[in-house]
Amino acid sequence: MGTWNSRGLRGSTLEEFINMSNDKYRENHLALIQKIPTPIKPMKMNEAGQITLAFFDQKSTVDYIGVVQGIPVCFDAKESATLTFPLQNIHAHQIEFMREFERQDGIAFIILYFSSIEECYYVPFSDIIRFWDRGQNGGRKSFTYDELDKSYQIHSKQGIMVHYLEILQKDLNQRTGV
Repeated sequence: MGTWNSRGLRGSTLEEFINMSNDKYRENHLALIQKIPTPIKPMKMNEAGQITLAFFDQKSTVDYIGVVQGIPVCFDAKESATLTFPLQNIHAHQIEFMREFERQDGIAFIILYFSSIEECYYVPFSDIIRFWDRGQNGGRKSFTYDELDKSYQIHSKQGIMVHYLEILQKDLNQRTGV
């Protein structure tokens, strides 16, 4: 991609770039997307009131939720160091949340970054559920880079590091037959 940075995306950098992209979208009145924090239950605190031990309180839904020009969207940010993405990295409660979200006329997807080749993809829910159902029915419990639609690659553009709105529009056009 060349425009991410010299060391590529690592760790939480994908989410940082998505957060910066969402800030730009909000500033330009294109979208209002929020990062959903993972709920935790504090178990121990020190004298300064800082949490020193905590557990995940409940299952989270997805990483991001919001609205794009009146269209509800939710998505998760995922990374893979190899060209294979294990479906165990998506939890059943997340699949169910995305399924219900789409039933309510929302758009659900995953932003998936392949760190080994520094490429980022929009994976529509229709693909996610196809891969998920295949794994649930005894088939492959992962999907590969080669199985993704390469026209859904996300590029940096106009100062937006993870410019996913263009690919979201492509997904919408395909859903409506435009």
